[in-house]
Amino acid sequence: MAVTNGDVGIEMTRKRSKGSESNTVNDTIERPNWSNGLEFLMSCISMSVGLGNVWRFPFTAYENGGGAFLIPYIIVLFLIGKPMYYLEMILGQFSSKGSVKIWSVCPSFLGVGYGQALATICIITYYSSLLALTLYYLAVSCQSVLPWTHCRPEWGSYCVDSNPIGRVRDVTTLNSTIQLQSSSEMYFLKEVIKEKEDIYDGLGEPGWKLTISLFVSWVVIFLVIMRGVKSSGKAAYFLALFPYVILFALLVRAVTLEGAVNGIMFFLEPNWSELLNPKVWKEAVVQCFFSLAVGFGPIVMFSSYNRFDHCIYRDAMIVTSLDTLTSLLAGISIFGILGNLAHNLQITDIKDVVKSGTGLAFISYPDAIAKFRAVPQMFAVLFFFMLFVLGVGSIVALHCTIVTVICDQFKSLRYWKVALLTSICGFLASIIYVTPGGQWILNLVDYYGGTYVIFGLAILETVGISWIYGINSFCDDVKFMTKREVSLYWRACWAVLTPISMIIIFVYSLSTIKPLTYSGKLYPNSANVSGWILFAIGMSQFPLWAMWYIWLHWNEGLWKSIKSSVKASPKWGPSNALDRKEWIAFKAKCLEQRSERSSNSKLSQFRQKVQNFFRSS
Repeated sequence: MAVTNGDVGIEMTRKRSKGSESNTVNDTIERPNWSNGLEFLMSCISMSVGLGNVWRFPFTAYENGGGAFLIPYIIVLFLIGKPMYYLEMILGQFSSKGSVKIWSVCPSFLGVGYGQALATICIITYYSSLLALTLYYLAVSCQSVLPWTHCRPEWGSYCVDSNPIGRVRDVTTLNSTIQLQSSSEMYFLKEVIKEKEDIYDGLGEPGWKLTISLFVSWVVIFLVIMRGVKSSGKAAYFLALFPYVILFALLVRAVTLEGAVNGIMFFLEPNWSELLNPKVWKEAVVQCFFSLAVGFGPIVMFSSYNRFDHCIYRDAMIVTSLDTLTSLLAGISIFGILGNLAHNLQITDIKDVVKSGTGLAFISYPDAIAKFRAVPQMFAVLFFFMLFVLGVGSIVALHCTIVTVICDQFKSLRYWKVALLTSICGFLASIIYVTPGGQWILNLVDYYGGTYVIFGLAILETVGISWIYGINSFCDDVKFMTKREVSLYWRACWAVLTPISMIIIFVYSLSTIKPLTYSGKLYPNSANVSGWILFAIGMSQFPLWAMWYIWLHWNEGLWKSIKSSVKASPKWGPSNALDRKEWIAFKAKCLEQRSERSSNSKLSQFRQKVQNFFRSS
């Protein structure tokens, strides 16, 4: 087979990139690498497969019609989730930079990286409070009798034991207009979080037990990340694999419970009319972002520690597919348990079983564990330890993203010192979520500081790469690094399908937004104002940093300065000097080939651009 000069250059680059890291010439930063590719894959799995699958996915499906939610979720996965996951992996590995520094590809979009970092901080603070809850349950699971198995007199007469063995409450004579509640739900609301009916008079004081659990959670987080990828990579094997052992055991138990079939059928049977509800599609996008950690920065951060020739295409397909399968596994398990809960509480509609969203994992799962006849304490310990492991895997990735952003900006700082300082700040900020009104604030911050901010910035991210930097330029970079042509599927998603579909859903969701509620109750006006301020701070990062960059690089008038600000800076490209030299030559050759096609073609300018879209070189 004939080999062109360009192919020879690419092959030479491949051989160089497989060499030792000591061959790097004139690197501006000596960036550590994963010990091996498997550590990177395990880290991505532990990041993406987390509480978002076990806690958030079943609840989101629960709130959006059960099975009807699966169809838009899978469609969104292929149109938005997979393309964005692969795109962020490429950006990190190609540039060896974090989620802020990658915007040397389009400097005026620097604010996208900072806005994502702000949203990530919001997620980290409340995510750690969920870890505190899992530790609390882990501790109380060591008692001789699980504390949520039986009702207590102070909980009233409408409580039903989660463990039907032994004392049985007669519920047939109770007023049918009053909804029954399981002892697992009452324990969570009354004993664990001591939830307030409203927050008009404040949030209350943090509980000392949950505060201690929160502190221990942050100590564990710091110990995992203190040495960067050297420590988090080793922990990733356990963080990624152990949860599946418990998940499969839980699935077996869930499907054997009485009434489980009704819950599973509710989950799997789609209501086709819900497909016309834009809210369901919006929730599918949000769930996809949250579950895969797309738009938050950890994917870029993790892949930035890869060697330049690592096969990220394979890893991206493995992680995104495994994440979806895990969500389905968790969904079947949780809805089987919900079906059993509905059976025990004599409720015909599965949607009426529980009210508290965050508590879904801390109500229905413990309720199922309470029904274990043999050593339920052992399984409770294993289950909540699994939840803790899942949570640690995700929050470690998010926290490492923030630490990497700071260390990339201030190169003289020691990684462990930044990790320690941010862990202390994270603990202090998270205390608000272990107050009696903490779940109200969690819902508020997630809605305004996480959901909509990430959604909007993700749109800017795809527009900046595909429309400003250019889809052809980006695909040239991908081809140079991966040594494979970019298929039409990826080009179409990155340039058209992904950004346009997100824009449509985002605009519609903002135009039809309704006052935020928690457990069916409205927030005070001051809380909503605070939420919108948080959203505004996150989204304003883009225009503010763009104006700062334009002002700092003013060049003979406003228009020229704007045009200059959207062009890739000299800092964009491979960090290895040898790879960079080959990349520059490769880019020049691709540009020359497109110019030749244009000059020899008899097509109109528009049709030629369309043709170039289908061909990257």
